[in-house]
Amino acid sequence: MTFNPSEQQPHGTPLGPSQDASRPNQSLHHPDHSAWSSGQPRSHLDNETTSWQENEKTSGVSFAPGDIQDSNSSKKENAQELATLKRPDLGSRQPTAPSSVYAAPFVSYSHDLEQVQSRHGSVRSQRPRSSSSSTSVSTLRELPSDMRNASRESTDAYGNTYPEGGREAWLCVFGSFCGLTASLGIMNTLGTYQAYLSTHQLQNYTDSTIGWIFGIYAFLSFFFGIQIGPVFDAKGPRLLVLAGSVLLMAAVLLMGVCHKYYQFLIVIGVMGGLGTSLVFTPAIAAVGHFFLRKRGQATGLAAAGGSLGGIVFPLALQALFPKIGWAWSTRVVALVNLVLLIFANLFIRSRLPPQKASKENMLPDFRIFRDPVFALTTFGVFFVEWGLFVPLTYLSSYALSNGISTQFSYQLIAILNTGSCFGRYFPGFWADKIGRFNSMCITLTLCLIFTLAFWLPANGSMPLIIIYALSFGFASGSGISLTPVCVGQLCRVENYGRYYATCYTLVSFGSLTGIPIAGQLVTRCNGQYWGLIVFTCCAYAASLTTLSAARVVGAGWSLKKVY
Repeated sequence: MTFNPSEQQPHGTPLGPSQDASRPNQSLHHPDHSAWSSGQPRSHLDNETTSWQENEKTSGVSFAPGDIQDSNSSKKENAQELATLKRPDLGSRQPTAPSSVYAAPFVSYSHDLEQVQSRHGSVRSQRPRSSSSSTSVSTLRELPSDMRNASRESTDAYGNTYPEGGREAWLCVFGSFCGLTASLGIMNTLGTYQAYLSTHQLQNYTDSTIGWIFGIYAFLSFFFGIQIGPVFDAKGPRLLVLAGSVLLMAAVLLMGVCHKYYQFLIVIGVMGGLGTSLVFTPAIAAVGHFFLRKRGQATGLAAAGGSLGGIVFPLALQALFPKIGWAWSTRVVALVNLVLLIFANLFIRSRLPPQKASKENMLPDFRIFRDPVFALTTFGVFFVEWGLFVPLTYLSSYALSNGISTQFSYQLIAILNTGSCFGRYFPGFWADKIGRFNSMCITLTLCLIFTLAFWLPANGSMPLIIIYALSFGFASGSGISLTPVCVGQLCRVENYGRYYATCYTLVSFGSLTGIPIAGQLVTRCNGQYWGLIVFTCCAYAASLTTLSAARVVGAGWSLKKVY
């Protein structure tokens, strides 16, 4: 059976001219070769219609009788070959070549075939792919960049697309990493500040009274998000991060000249809390604009910056306090924050265009609590923060009360944040595979188990305290990295900041009350910490219950469902 070498058999069932608009009209003349427009079809084609149809059913692929000519063949030979060919009648089952690659950019590669195109753009034949293919073979590299990136992009249920990578996206992750290192680094160093102030400037105050300073700081860090989130959605992060950077730098610098209780309350609690909120909320929300499928991994990578700050700052302060004193130690921290915040201001950005300043765009909306999944998630995160800040604030004081050296007591916060650094990335990485709420419930279960198994029976045992600091740090890291991912799963990307900020506005009251309640429990237990530890266990048990309920409401009882 002989075929014309310039003919191509299409995949599947051929369509008529009226059914396939991407095919050229067979009644039109070929633009380059007049031989196509005249003459009658070759007689042997009419005689072999039956064998043609049999061949089409078996493989759907036609081959030339000999090897296909390479695209670098001479133009003269191509012209002579085409001149001898005649166009078949419309009634014959002669296939036509596709008129454009863009009509079907993603072709089927069944039978491991690829189309070989001549310099004139016409498809000449098909053959199995080999290592000695011509340089004219179409590959993915030759497609436009928007086609190459099409498989990397993802689309949510609302039709919003996410690049899932690229230079701008990963620079945004880096900027968020730097911003969270500066802002959450201070938050994760609260234990070091509390332990130092309780033995120096504020040694005449009870743990519960001192705890209100850091409770207000944690409260304002989340509470102001109720307004910062909608502003971020409407106007982007630029001015928010800049204002937060100024307040954060002023708070750390003024901290060194404070001596009275009210001074620490205003500088650390109010200024530091507001500055942290202005940097923290946009840094977390901006990452969600670039990622959907990899949002847990990207957010966890950015949130790991807070744990890195919780490692570097306590170790630096521990080494600097005896050498240069309180004031200059805080100024060294301020210098590090200055460098980090410069990168944060340069790279944190929103992918969406700014909106008009209106009531709907700029003010919080509490009607979103009508969603039962969102309401249960918010209450679950409330209890998470209720329990999380207790070990962060009181683990160093617990070690000091049990006779452990001051040097090692400060290092415990760095050890805890070392575990948290890994705990913010890896749970987020696996959450993209097994489900965000599923991963959150697993890590909360681990927090509860570790607190009951290691901290409660420790009784001053240094090995158990170290094991608890590492294990709890790893399990609790998801409290910061997975919460925004779970919230972002419940809303449109353009409302991400509003939902996240509204959630943490309620959560902020847990941060406000958790630390003073824990300090009061230490006082009521005559300086013993067992009441504080039980309070932490109860908080994590409540958070596990409510977030599990949110998961059931959203996805049902099936444990295998990714949610």
